[in-house]
Amino acid sequence: MKRYAVYYAPRDGVFAYRANEWLGREPGNDRDLPQPVLAGIGDPHAITAEPRRYGFHGTLRAPFRLAAEVTEASVRHCVAELAARLAPVTCEGLQVEVLHGFVALTPVGCEAALLDLGAAVVEATNALRAPLSEAEIARRRPDRLSPRQRDLLERWGYPFVMEEFRFHLTLTDQLEAPGPVSAALKMFFTPVLPRPFVIDELCLFGEDQSGRFHLLHRYALTG
Repeated sequence: MKRYAVYYAPRDGVFAYRANEWLGREPGNDRDLPQPVLAGIGDPHAITAEPRRYGFHGTLRAPFRLAAEVTEASVRHCVAELAARLAPVTCEGLQVEVLHGFVALTPVGCEAALLDLGAAVVEATNALRAPLSEAEIARRRPDRLSPRQRDLLERWGYPFVMEEFRFHLTLTDQLEAPGPVSAALKMFFTPVLPRPFVIDELCLFGEDQSGRFHLLHRYALTG
């Protein structure tokens, strides 16, 4: 694996299947799925390229390259120890929302707890990552970031952490007109959205050489 990440990903069930079906891929076994045709959406494959590559997930620690002395075994050990210290986070549920032009599922009723969880994961895994390269910094478009976001990028390797963090589960690429897609996905997902929505695991993902992410292991939050 060329990069690793710590995500939330739902366990097998109707919610996970519907999300994987929508994106056309199961990240746990890398099996492609036929995508549903929904009213108001012409070609789902054409608007889900990026989330399909990553697999259905919510980011807690964005993808990073390993530091020179770090191995995958070190990463697994770190995430396992972290999960044993952290408690699950319970939210009221999930809602379909448009964020900066892309459609996502966002949690309701747990903002402070999610900020704490995200900060704990970022802090605990920071020593695992290699310093950002010039190209990686440039991809974050630092000229478009606030001074605080640039500081976070330098300190933690990603600009949207700590108080800038907003947990979400991406459903589409960025769209010019997301309204009709959002309406269709609300109808598609609402019957299976979990209430409450509980994050009770950390999921270690790895990016292969082709750029696709795979679920490597789940670690229960038992703190």
